[in-house]
Amino acid sequence: MSDLVYAETPAISPHAVWLSTPHHQLVEIAFGLGCRRFVLDIEHGYFDLDGTDKLVALIRALGAKVYAKVLGPETIPIQQALDIGCHGVIIPHIGDVDHARHVTAAAKYPGLGLRSFSGTRPARYDAVTQDYYTRENAGTLCLPMVESAEALADIEKILALPTVDGVFVGPSDLSLSRGRGAYMKTEADFDDLRRIAAAAKAAGKIWIMPAWAAVERKLAAELGAAWQVTVDEYGALWSGIEAGLKA
Repeated sequence: MSDLVYAETPAISPHAVWLSTPHHQLVEIAFGLGCRRFVLDIEHGYFDLDGTDKLVALIRALGAKVYAKVLGPETIPIQQALDIGCHGVIIPHIGDVDHARHVTAAAKYPGLGLRSFSGTRPARYDAVTQDYYTRENAGTLCLPMVESAEALADIEKILALPTVDGVFVGPSDLSLSRGRGAYMKTEADFDDLRRIAAAAKAAGKIWIMPAWAAVERKLAAELGAAWQVTVDEYGALWSGIEAGLKA
């Protein structure tokens, strides 16, 4: 069956797979089924630097895109993810616009931000010329997360920052921060998404969200999300094991 998957040319999925561990085989299976985007949940997952480096190298070698949800809103985790070749960083625990301005500077080289040079994978382990910095600033995505009441209140200002390419929504934490408790996909939750989508459209920037349920996927598509994360590693394992046990 795996030979058939790789022999045929599957339709390319507009969605992304969420990884919580450096699971190379899962990446290969998902790629064979048409996935071309992967998000590494380094914040809540089980990633050491060596394992992450090897996984990023595999994903890039396959010709897919890889984005890291970094450990936190700090310079070193952001720079490490970009230095090993991630195509973008998703930055959790962003507060107001002043906090976002300070944190996102680490994702862009001077001219835009304060990123420090490293002669690693993106630089092909060699010296670079000025156009390298221009390409990196344009080609790597800096996506602060909107998962707090403070970030939502300043969403238009955050999206206006030159170091920000778009935003990634964290619906569960946003609901908690907004005082609604557990994220239940209510109209209040969806009104927050509508505000984020409108702000992104006005700024000419992208927004992305995890959309595990059909109602979320439908809304995200209607609101113009650039792409959605629709499969997660643990959920895929759960569903497969559950189906096998029931069978």
